[in-house]
Amino acid sequence: MEDNKLFSEFPPISTEKWEEVINRDLKGADYEKKLVWKTIEGFKVKPYYRAEDLENLEYLDCNPAQVPYTRGKNADNNVWDIRQDIEAATLEEANTLALEALNRGANSIGFAACNVNSVAEMKTLLKDINPEACKVNFNCSKNMLETLKMFAQVVKENGYNAENVEGSCNYDIYGHALLFGSFCNGEENSYKEAKEIIEFAKANLPKFRVMAINGRHIHNSGSNIVQELGFSLAAANDLIAHLTEMGLKVEEIASRMIFNFGTGSTYFMEIAKIRAARLLWSKIVEQYQPACDCAYKMFINATSSIWNKTVYDPYVNMLRTTTETMSAAIAGADCITTNPFDIAFKEADTFGYRIARNQQLLLKEESYMEKIVDPSAGSYYIENLTDSIAQYAWQQFLAVEEKGGFAKAIREGFVQDEVEKIAQQRDMEIATRKTTILGTNQYPNLGDKGMERVAKKSAYCSAKSCCEKGTEIRPLRRYRGAEAFENLRLATENSGIRPKVFLLTYGNLAMRKARSGFATNFFGVAGYEIIDNTGFASAEEGVKAALEAKADIVVMCSSDDEYAEIAEGVCTGLKGKVKSIVLAGYPKEMVETYKGYGVDEFIHVKVNVLDCLTNFQKLFGIEK
Repeated sequence: MEDNKLFSEFPPISTEKWEEVINRDLKGADYEKKLVWKTIEGFKVKPYYRAEDLENLEYLDCNPAQVPYTRGKNADNNVWDIRQDIEAATLEEANTLALEALNRGANSIGFAACNVNSVAEMKTLLKDINPEACKVNFNCSKNMLETLKMFAQVVKENGYNAENVEGSCNYDIYGHALLFGSFCNGEENSYKEAKEIIEFAKANLPKFRVMAINGRHIHNSGSNIVQELGFSLAAANDLIAHLTEMGLKVEEIASRMIFNFGTGSTYFMEIAKIRAARLLWSKIVEQYQPACDCAYKMFINATSSIWNKTVYDPYVNMLRTTTETMSAAIAGADCITTNPFDIAFKEADTFGYRIARNQQLLLKEESYMEKIVDPSAGSYYIENLTDSIAQYAWQQFLAVEEKGGFAKAIREGFVQDEVEKIAQQRDMEIATRKTTILGTNQYPNLGDKGMERVAKKSAYCSAKSCCEKGTEIRPLRRYRGAEAFENLRLATENSGIRPKVFLLTYGNLAMRKARSGFATNFFGVAGYEIIDNTGFASAEEGVKAALEAKADIVVMCSSDDEYAEIAEGVCTGLKGKVKSIVLAGYPKEMVETYKGYGVDEFIHVKVNVLDCLTNFQKLFGIEK
């Protein structure tokens, strides 16, 4: 290897030559349409990247633990906090669950402190918990300042050193407004309270992060990655601008902020998002000329998405939370909250909590992800995604600034409108199955039942408000992308009616199997009973079998050419005897002819599946 002979045998190939080979293989097909991914964030992703694509990325000249911290804040490790948020009916139960989590690998705990009204109750919540050995976080509270005062008093009375106590509270002025329609206690009073909380923390809990920016609320309302990042940064900037005007220093504010981002299933994009977040935060903070580098060090808690979780085929959620956790770990998140896989339909239990914890422990202890600093560094693909997300998120940030800041933008409804546009686009992609939600709008488990799970569903505690809801600001709608399809299937289960779908297969083996599989997926997502068949020799044979099976819907499954052999006979034999006759495919030249025979519906890849199945539900009188 010393004289490099091995590599000299392989001369470098230029991009132009690669492109020549690719275009030759495409055989005239459009390069852009075939190979370039147009993301929902608005930018394009090329099919491959090379070293030359990194030439203009200035941040690559900086090492980890250097401003702008794109590559992380640590120079020698990738350690993160394993956080578990506890949902419990009583303080005693919350304490028990927290102790179990801490004894089994977690080192950061999140509490809903809404029911803590006294120092005695705070002591009950924190019984046997050492706040110097783990981080304590408060997700919601009737009065966050009072909660912090009670916590600080318990710390003092139990003999702990407040200098060593770390954690956070979820005091989010803008997040509350976007969830509940008003600033808690009014906008100006909220800023005053924020200042009081920071000053109290500075004097009594110097390592506590007391200002939260919840990008996860935007994420769980169906936004794209660029919106979540751009709007979160705009909210943080607005907060700093107000509080510095009130006399606080930028380093006093920024060093006490925690950014809670949602982490979804777009694996590489989520890695790039967190890296881009640190880059842009440094760019924003720099304008305030902080006195110390602590202001540049963005603290990120990455929380697994709720938007993409499902009621049906729920164990797939474990795969989702695993990739989400892995994205956050690779990106260098400071803290990771892996939600229980079954959070979409039930209160978390010891099993859900254990799985969520162990996913992080496996990545830490068995995959050694805490040992490697910035493991994605040098990836041409991820570095370019980081740059693209940063550029487009910055444009979102500037758009909010042009509105006069985040508070004015949400009063005007700008942020809500932008998020809703993307949410509607994502909903359409799910409805047409351009986006697959495994087990829900594609490849359903036909034997799965969801009603028993939904009956156990409870409200996600972090969304609770301890203030009255208002109407001065239009709230975001937090929802799950799978809900529309789930509601169809739940309605089928609840109605007691389960339509029978008979697959009348004929002719070419490959085509009839492909289309019967398509039809199974199509009607299976609504919970219908599927009756598949090995194939019929004639239309008459298929019609006879369908009638004997007492089918409600009959789907012809064959090749486009062979439909001409059976369509008329099938329609003649079944018309008026079944609820609907369907053809799998769309033989364009013959569609009107087949409609004349009696075909009611054509199902194919371009159909809006949700709308089509909604019409079938109406046909059977199945109400949501």
